Amino acid sequence: MPDTATTGAQDLADARHAAVLLLDRIQEHLLDAFYAGRGANTVRAYRQDHEDFRAFVARQKGFESFGDSAERAVRLLLAIDHGPANALALGYRNDLTARRLQPATINRRLAALRSVVKLGNTLGLVVWSLEVENIDAAAYRDTRGPGRDGVKAIIAQAKERSDAKGLRDTAIVRLMHDVALRRGEVVSLDLEHYDARRSALSILGKGRTQRERVTLPAPTRTALDAWVAARGSRAGPLFHRLDQAGTGEGRLTGAAVYELVAKLGAKVGLVTRPHGLRHSAITAALDASNGDVRKVQRFSRHRDVRVLQTYDDNRSDFAGEMAALITED
Repeated sequence: MPDTATTGAQDLADARHAAVLLLDRIQEHLLDAFYAGRGANTVRAYRQDHEDFRAFVARQKGFESFGDSAERAVRLLLAIDHGPANALALGYRNDLTARRLQPATINRRLAALRSVVKLGNTLGLVVWSLEVENIDAAAYRDTRGPGRDGVKAIIAQAKERSDAKGLRDTAIVRLMHDVALRRGEVVSLDLEHYDARRSALSILGKGRTQRERVTLPAPTRTALDAWVAARGSRAGPLFHRLDQAGTGEGRLTGAAVYELVAKLGAKVGLVTRPHGLRHSAITAALDASNGDVRKVQRFSRHRDVRVLQTYDDNRSDFAGEMAALITED
Protein backbone atom coordinates (compact mmCIF):
# COMPACT_ATOMS: atom_id res chain seq x y z
CA MET A 1 0.00 0.00 0.00
CA PRO A 2 1.56 3.36 -1.02
CA ASP A 3 2.53 5.77 1.71
CA THR A 4 -0.03 8.62 1.78
CA ALA A 5 2.52 11.23 2.80
CA THR A 6 4.91 10.14 0.05
CA THR A 7 2.14 10.16 -2.56
CA GLY A 8 0.97 13.60 -1.45
CA ALA A 9 4.49 14.99 -1.60
CA GLN A 10 4.96 13.54 -5.08
CA ASP A 11 1.66 15.03 -6.27
CA LEU A 12 2.71 18.42 -4.93
CA ALA A 13 6.09 18.15 -6.65
CA ASP A 14 4.42 17.13 -9.93
CA ALA A 15 1.98 20.03 -9.67
CA ARG A 16 4.78 22.51 -9.04
CA HIS A 17 6.75 21.13 -11.97
CA ALA A 18 3.71 21.41 -14.25
CA ALA A 19 3.14 25.00 -13.08
CA VAL A 20 6.76 25.88 -13.85
CA LEU A 21 6.46 24.37 -17.33
CA LEU A 22 3.24 26.31 -17.94
CA LEU A 23 4.84 29.57 -16.80
CA ASP A 24 7.83 28.88 -19.05
CA ARG A 25 5.51 28.44 -22.04
CA ILE A 26 3.70 31.68 -21.23
CA GLN A 27 7.00 33.54 -20.92
CA GLU A 28 8.08 32.25 -24.32
CA HIS A 29 4.92 33.71 -25.87
CA LEU A 30 4.15 36.53 -23.46
CA LEU A 31 2.49 38.83 -25.99
CA ASP A 32 0.25 36.05 -27.29
CA ALA A 33 -0.94 35.52 -23.72
CA PHE A 34 -1.40 39.29 -23.34
CA TYR A 35 -3.48 39.57 -26.55
CA ALA A 36 -5.64 36.52 -25.82
CA GLY A 37 -9.31 37.29 -25.20
CA ARG A 38 -9.14 40.87 -26.48
CA GLY A 39 -11.10 42.29 -29.40
CA ALA A 40 -9.53 42.33 -32.86
CA ASN A 41 -9.29 46.13 -33.00
CA THR A 42 -7.75 46.28 -29.53
CA VAL A 43 -5.18 43.63 -30.45
CA ARG A 44 -4.34 45.48 -33.66
CA ALA A 45 -3.71 48.70 -31.72
CA TYR A 46 -1.59 46.93 -29.09
CA ARG A 47 0.46 45.20 -31.79
CA GLN A 48 1.20 48.55 -33.44
CA ASP A 49 2.24 50.06 -30.12
CA HIS A 50 4.47 47.14 -29.19
CA GLU A 51 6.01 47.15 -32.67
CA ASP A 52 6.84 50.83 -32.22
CA PHE A 53 8.56 50.01 -28.92
CA ARG A 54 10.49 47.23 -30.69
CA ALA A 55 11.78 49.71 -33.27
CA PHE A 56 12.88 52.02 -30.44
CA VAL A 57 14.72 49.21 -28.64
CA ALA A 58 16.49 48.24 -31.88
CA ARG A 59 18.01 51.74 -32.00
CA GLN A 60 19.40 51.62 -28.45
CA LYS A 61 23.10 50.87 -28.07
CA GLY A 62 23.61 47.53 -26.36
CA PHE A 63 20.00 46.45 -26.86
CA GLU A 64 20.03 46.07 -30.65
CA SER A 65 19.65 42.29 -30.54
CA PHE A 66 16.44 42.61 -28.51
CA GLY A 67 14.86 44.64 -31.30
CA ASP A 68 14.39 41.72 -33.67
CA SER A 69 10.83 41.14 -32.42
CA ALA A 70 8.24 42.85 -30.24
CA GLU A 71 8.21 39.73 -28.06
CA ARG A 72 11.92 40.06 -27.23
CA ALA A 73 11.62 43.81 -26.72
CA VAL A 74 8.95 43.52 -24.03
CA ARG A 75 10.71 40.55 -22.42
CA LEU A 76 13.80 42.76 -22.15
CA LEU A 77 11.70 45.25 -20.21
CA LEU A 78 10.76 42.53 -17.73
CA ALA A 79 14.26 41.04 -17.54
CA ILE A 80 16.10 44.16 -16.37
CA ASP A 81 15.81 45.73 -12.93
CA HIS A 82 13.23 48.27 -11.83
CA GLY A 83 15.42 51.34 -12.31
CA PRO A 84 16.80 50.48 -15.77
CA ALA A 85 13.32 49.43 -16.93
CA ASN A 86 11.88 52.81 -15.96
CA ALA A 87 14.86 54.53 -17.56
CA LEU A 88 14.19 52.64 -20.79
CA ALA A 89 10.51 53.60 -20.67
CA LEU A 90 11.44 57.23 -19.98
CA GLY A 91 13.77 57.19 -22.97
CA TYR A 92 10.95 55.79 -25.07
CA ARG A 93 8.61 58.56 -23.91
CA ASN A 94 11.24 61.17 -24.81
CA ASP A 95 11.63 59.55 -28.22
CA LEU A 96 7.88 59.66 -28.83
CA THR A 97 7.81 63.32 -27.83
CA ALA A 98 10.75 64.16 -30.10
CA ARG A 99 8.85 62.60 -32.99
CA ARG A 100 6.06 65.11 -32.34
CA LEU A 101 3.37 62.48 -31.91
CA GLN A 102 0.03 63.48 -30.47
CA PRO A 103 -0.21 63.31 -26.65
CA ALA A 104 -2.99 60.73 -26.89
CA THR A 105 -0.79 58.49 -29.05
CA ILE A 106 2.17 58.84 -26.69
CA ASN A 107 0.08 58.03 -23.64
CA ARG A 108 -1.56 55.06 -25.34
CA ARG A 109 1.84 53.58 -26.20
CA LEU A 110 3.07 54.04 -22.65
CA ALA A 111 -0.10 52.37 -21.41
CA ALA A 112 0.62 49.42 -23.72
CA LEU A 113 3.94 48.92 -21.92
CA ARG A 114 2.41 49.32 -18.47
CA SER A 115 -0.17 46.67 -19.29
CA VAL A 116 2.51 44.14 -20.21
CA VAL A 117 4.42 44.89 -17.01
CA LYS A 118 1.16 44.45 -15.08
CA LEU A 119 0.81 40.99 -16.65
CA GLY A 120 4.39 40.30 -15.55
CA ASN A 121 3.34 41.26 -12.03
CA THR A 122 0.39 38.90 -12.19
CA LEU A 123 2.62 36.04 -13.32
CA GLY A 124 5.23 36.76 -10.66
CA LEU A 125 7.89 37.68 -13.20
CA VAL A 126 8.47 41.12 -11.65
CA VAL A 127 7.49 42.78 -8.38
CA TRP A 128 7.59 46.37 -9.62
CA SER A 129 5.61 48.56 -12.00
CA LEU A 130 6.45 51.20 -14.58
CA GLU A 131 6.26 54.62 -12.96
CA VAL A 132 6.92 56.79 -16.01
CA GLU A 133 3.96 59.17 -16.17
CA ASN A 134 1.87 60.23 -19.13
CA ILE A 135 2.41 63.60 -20.72
CA ASP A 136 -0.25 66.25 -20.26
CA ALA A 137 -3.01 66.10 -22.84
CA ALA A 138 -6.30 67.91 -23.11
CA ALA A 139 -8.71 65.19 -24.16
CA TYR A 140 -11.05 65.98 -27.05
CA ARG A 141 -9.82 69.54 -27.56
CA ASP A 142 -12.45 70.16 -30.24
CA THR A 143 -15.47 67.91 -29.87
CA ARG A 144 -17.91 69.87 -31.99
CA GLY A 145 -17.34 68.40 -35.47
CA PRO A 146 -18.72 69.98 -38.66
CA GLY A 147 -22.12 70.70 -37.09
CA ARG A 148 -25.59 69.77 -38.30
CA ASP A 149 -25.48 71.94 -41.41
CA GLY A 150 -22.03 70.62 -42.27
CA VAL A 151 -23.20 67.02 -41.92
CA LYS A 152 -26.19 67.72 -44.15
CA ALA A 153 -23.88 69.20 -46.77
CA ILE A 154 -21.57 66.17 -46.63
CA ILE A 155 -24.48 63.75 -47.00
CA ALA A 156 -25.85 65.77 -49.92
CA GLN A 157 -22.42 65.69 -51.56
CA ALA A 158 -22.23 61.90 -51.21
CA LYS A 159 -25.73 61.53 -52.68
CA GLU A 160 -24.77 63.50 -55.78
CA ARG A 161 -23.37 60.23 -57.09
CA SER A 162 -26.10 57.69 -57.80
CA ASP A 163 -23.66 54.88 -58.54
CA ALA A 164 -22.43 52.20 -56.14
CA LYS A 165 -19.77 54.47 -54.65
CA GLY A 166 -22.32 57.18 -53.93
CA LEU A 167 -24.65 54.68 -52.26
CA ARG A 168 -21.82 53.17 -50.22
CA ASP A 169 -20.38 56.49 -49.09
CA THR A 170 -23.82 57.86 -48.17
CA ALA A 171 -24.51 54.81 -45.99
CA ILE A 172 -21.12 55.13 -44.29
CA VAL A 173 -21.55 58.84 -43.54
CA ARG A 174 -25.04 58.27 -42.17
CA LEU A 175 -23.86 55.47 -39.89
CA MET A 176 -21.01 57.55 -38.50
CA HIS A 177 -23.33 60.45 -37.81
CA ASP A 178 -26.83 59.07 -37.24
CA VAL A 179 -25.77 56.34 -34.79
CA ALA A 180 -22.33 57.76 -33.93
CA LEU A 181 -20.31 54.79 -35.18
CA ARG A 182 -16.53 54.95 -35.12
CA ARG A 183 -14.76 54.13 -38.37
CA GLY A 184 -13.33 50.96 -36.82
CA GLU A 185 -16.87 49.88 -35.97
CA VAL A 186 -17.98 50.59 -39.54
CA VAL A 187 -15.23 48.66 -41.30
CA SER A 188 -15.56 45.63 -38.98
CA LEU A 189 -19.15 45.05 -40.09
CA ASP A 190 -20.09 42.05 -42.22
CA LEU A 191 -23.36 41.67 -44.10
CA GLU A 192 -24.51 39.14 -41.50
CA HIS A 193 -24.32 41.86 -38.84
CA TYR A 194 -27.18 43.78 -40.49
CA ASP A 195 -30.67 42.67 -39.46
CA ALA A 196 -32.88 44.43 -42.00
CA ARG A 197 -36.07 43.03 -40.48
CA ARG A 198 -35.31 44.61 -37.11
CA SER A 199 -33.54 47.61 -38.65
CA ALA A 200 -30.50 46.97 -36.47
CA LEU A 201 -26.75 46.45 -36.67
CA SER A 202 -24.62 44.25 -34.46
CA ILE A 203 -21.47 46.28 -33.88
CA LEU A 204 -18.17 45.52 -32.20
CA GLY A 205 -17.54 48.57 -30.03
CA LYS A 206 -14.17 50.02 -29.14
CA GLY A 207 -12.36 47.81 -26.64
CA ARG A 208 -15.23 45.30 -26.60
CA THR A 209 -15.07 41.56 -27.20
CA GLN A 210 -18.79 41.04 -27.82
CA ARG A 211 -21.07 42.74 -30.30
CA GLU A 212 -23.97 44.93 -29.24
CA ARG A 213 -27.13 45.85 -31.12
CA VAL A 214 -27.72 49.35 -32.45
CA THR A 215 -31.15 50.31 -33.83
CA LEU A 216 -31.12 52.40 -37.01
CA PRO A 217 -33.38 55.41 -37.64
CA ALA A 218 -35.49 55.28 -40.81
CA PRO A 219 -33.25 57.54 -42.97
CA THR A 220 -30.18 55.55 -41.97
CA ARG A 221 -31.86 52.26 -42.81
CA THR A 222 -32.99 53.63 -46.18
CA ALA A 223 -29.42 54.59 -47.06
CA LEU A 224 -28.04 51.25 -45.90
CA ASP A 225 -30.72 49.25 -47.75
CA ALA A 226 -29.89 51.12 -50.96
CA TRP A 227 -26.22 50.19 -50.59
CA VAL A 228 -26.99 46.55 -49.74
CA ALA A 229 -29.19 46.28 -52.84
CA ALA A 230 -26.29 47.52 -54.97
CA ARG A 231 -23.76 45.43 -53.08
CA GLY A 232 -25.59 42.15 -53.42
CA SER A 233 -26.31 39.35 -50.98
CA ARG A 234 -22.94 37.63 -50.95
CA ALA A 235 -21.39 37.06 -47.55
CA GLY A 236 -18.43 39.11 -46.40
CA PRO A 237 -17.62 42.70 -45.48
CA LEU A 238 -20.62 45.02 -45.44
CA PHE A 239 -18.47 47.74 -46.99
CA HIS A 240 -15.87 46.79 -49.58
CA ARG A 241 -13.50 48.58 -51.91
CA LEU A 242 -14.79 49.78 -55.30
CA ASP A 243 -12.93 50.32 -58.56
CA GLN A 244 -13.77 52.84 -61.28
CA ALA A 245 -16.38 50.47 -62.70
CA GLY A 246 -18.17 50.28 -59.35
CA THR A 247 -17.11 46.73 -58.65
CA GLY A 248 -14.50 45.34 -56.33
CA GLU A 249 -13.84 43.23 -53.30
CA GLY A 250 -11.88 43.30 -50.07
CA ARG A 251 -12.85 44.96 -46.81
CA LEU A 252 -12.77 48.74 -46.78
CA THR A 253 -10.04 49.97 -44.43
CA GLY A 254 -10.19 52.63 -41.75
CA ALA A 255 -7.71 54.69 -43.76
CA ALA A 256 -10.00 54.54 -46.79
CA VAL A 257 -12.95 55.74 -44.70
CA TYR A 258 -10.83 58.61 -43.39
CA GLU A 259 -9.95 59.60 -46.95
CA LEU A 260 -13.49 59.45 -48.31
CA VAL A 261 -14.88 61.58 -45.46
CA ALA A 262 -12.06 64.12 -45.88
CA LYS A 263 -12.72 64.35 -49.64
CA LEU A 264 -16.46 64.77 -49.19
CA GLY A 265 -15.85 67.50 -46.63
CA ALA A 266 -13.34 69.29 -48.86
CA LYS A 267 -15.88 69.39 -51.70
CA VAL A 268 -18.26 71.40 -49.52
CA GLY A 269 -15.52 73.58 -48.03
CA LEU A 270 -15.11 71.72 -44.73
CA VAL A 271 -12.07 70.21 -43.06
CA THR A 272 -13.48 67.13 -41.41
CA ARG A 273 -12.67 63.56 -40.46
CA PRO A 274 -14.70 60.48 -39.51
CA HIS A 275 -14.62 61.19 -35.78
CA GLY A 276 -15.91 64.69 -36.50
CA LEU A 277 -19.17 63.15 -37.70
CA ARG A 278 -19.44 61.26 -34.43
CA HIS A 279 -18.64 64.45 -32.52
CA SER A 280 -21.45 66.27 -34.32
CA ALA A 281 -23.89 63.47 -33.50
CA ILE A 282 -23.02 63.48 -29.81
CA THR A 283 -23.23 67.27 -29.59
CA ALA A 284 -26.63 67.19 -31.32
CA ALA A 285 -27.81 64.48 -28.91
CA LEU A 286 -26.76 66.62 -25.95
CA ASP A 287 -28.66 69.56 -27.43
CA ALA A 288 -31.78 67.46 -28.02
CA SER A 289 -31.67 65.96 -24.50
CA ASN A 290 -30.91 69.27 -22.78
CA GLY A 291 -27.50 68.02 -21.70
CA ASP A 292 -28.60 64.66 -20.25
CA VAL A 293 -25.17 63.00 -20.31
CA ARG A 294 -26.49 59.71 -18.90
CA LYS A 295 -28.94 59.25 -21.76
CA VAL A 296 -26.41 60.32 -24.35
CA GLN A 297 -23.87 57.88 -22.89
CA ARG A 298 -26.10 55.02 -24.06
CA PHE A 299 -26.15 56.55 -27.53
CA SER A 300 -22.41 57.25 -27.75
CA ARG A 301 -21.38 54.05 -25.93
CA HIS A 302 -18.64 55.86 -24.00
CA ARG A 303 -17.59 53.88 -20.96
CA ASP A 304 -16.63 57.00 -19.01
CA VAL A 305 -19.35 59.61 -18.60
CA ARG A 306 -16.66 62.23 -17.93
CA VAL A 307 -15.82 62.20 -21.64
CA LEU A 308 -19.36 63.34 -22.39
CA GLN A 309 -19.04 66.12 -19.85
CA THR A 310 -16.21 67.47 -22.00
CA TYR A 311 -18.53 67.41 -25.00
CA ASP A 312 -21.17 69.20 -22.95
CA ASP A 313 -18.70 71.88 -21.83
CA ASN A 314 -17.61 72.50 -25.42
CA ARG A 315 -21.22 72.54 -26.61
CA SER A 316 -22.17 75.20 -24.12
CA ASP A 317 -18.77 76.92 -23.93
CA PHE A 318 -19.11 77.38 -20.18
CA ALA A 319 -15.53 78.61 -19.95
CA GLY A 320 -16.27 81.31 -22.51
CA GLU A 321 -19.39 82.37 -20.63
CA MET A 322 -17.45 82.71 -17.37
CA ALA A 323 -14.72 84.72 -19.08
CA ALA A 324 -17.32 87.12 -20.46
CA LEU A 325 -18.91 87.52 -17.03
CA ILE A 326 -15.70 88.50 -15.27
CA THR A 327 -14.20 90.63 -18.03
CA GLU A 328 -14.44 94.38 -17.55
CA ASP A 329 -14.29 97.01 -20.30
